[in-house]
Amino acid sequence: MNARHRLLALALAATSGGALAAEPQQVATQLLDHLQAGRIADAEAMFTPPMAAAVPAEKLQGLWQSLGELQQRGVARSREQQGVHLVEVPLRFASGAMIAQVAVDGQDKVAGLLLRPAPPDKAPPPPADARYAEVDFSVPQVRGALPGTLAVPKGKGPFPAVVLVHGSGPQDRDETIGANRPFLDVARGLATRGIAVLRYDKRSFARPQDFRGDFTADDETTDDAVAALAALAADPRIDGRRVFVMGHSQGGMLAPRIASRWPQARGAILWAAPARTLLQLLPEQNRHLLAVNGQTGPEAQARLKALDAQIAAALGPAKVPAAQLPMGVPQSYWKSIEAVDARADAKALRKPLLLLQGGRDFQVTATDWQLWQQALAGQPGAALKDYPALNHLGIAGTGAGSLQEYSRPGHVDAQLIADVAHWVEVQR
Repeated sequence: MNARHRLLALALAATSGGALAAEPQQVATQLLDHLQAGRIADAEAMFTPPMAAAVPAEKLQGLWQSLGELQQRGVARSREQQGVHLVEVPLRFASGAMIAQVAVDGQDKVAGLLLRPAPPDKAPPPPADARYAEVDFSVPQVRGALPGTLAVPKGKGPFPAVVLVHGSGPQDRDETIGANRPFLDVARGLATRGIAVLRYDKRSFARPQDFRGDFTADDETTDDAVAALAALAADPRIDGRRVFVMGHSQGGMLAPRIASRWPQARGAILWAAPARTLLQLLPEQNRHLLAVNGQTGPEAQARLKALDAQIAAALGPAKVPAAQLPMGVPQSYWKSIEAVDARADAKALRKPLLLLQGGRDFQVTATDWQLWQQALAGQPGAALKDYPALNHLGIAGTGAGSLQEYSRPGHVDAQLIADVAHWVEVQR
């Protein structure tokens, strides 16, 4: 799953009254200085009591370290909101660009900290000689429409079509991760080969206001993907009998579920799809990243132990605040996503399936690939392709996979895109 584009909401405690800090930017700068230097106790000492209770030191340290090395800070800007100064600081980590929003109260205390992905730069337009055009396409939904882009091949249609479904966390339509835009690569690569592709902003990216309180994986992903399939199939430029869902990472895990809920779907493409549950993968991913960074001592073990406790709480019967759970995501979500059995859903779908897996993927690993092979052995209409040099984003590289790799610009492997195009073409 795409760990780097989760919304890392640590806490935002409400405060009121008091004289406002004269230089809230200095408070935010000092907080970031402490975090960058690894002085977690000093950072925590700057918190208000509610903030300190909501964000234990080990959680703060784990979230900060998961972003990789802080490489650059931008200019801090502040504004007043309900008696609190909100300071925003652009940050460039090894894993990508983020915005730190620090809430500073009247006693120069940190009342909240929000780390969110920075808005991506606008994608470059298609080349002048492109064999496709890109047009705006809105995905209609009762909860609010989602903006998207449809890449349409030039020439005589109607065309077969693919809907792209994101991995975990807030994602834009290009699935921008670090310096890379895998959905942009896939959409334009398939459109060049005569296949229309719809990509849209994920609800948690476009409409974060829809996620106050409890929500489920269907609220976050499934329902919008089903709506996108239906809207795309109704477009006169599209062959409604040949519309496919292509999910990446968590989206791949949910692709069979999505295709089953829109029965007209011709088939499903599962790209870097977990065969296990997300909370089974999360400790494994963290162990890998700690080892890659040379962190194997008592402090690292304490972090893993704390994560295990959060996971147990997420799945337990007692109601637990989201701030005490992995990624600050509510219990309702974790229980809904843990109930998904991707392998069983794929076997029950009885539609053409294409599975794609990178050999250097540290987020969805060889263990998942072996489980998929076992689950779909002998299943009619199931094709499995692996690419030894590719990482989780479908980009070629060497050595052990890491978050730092995502900060280097690259492109989804041309052979992977060609294989998807060929597979779609033969599903008639």
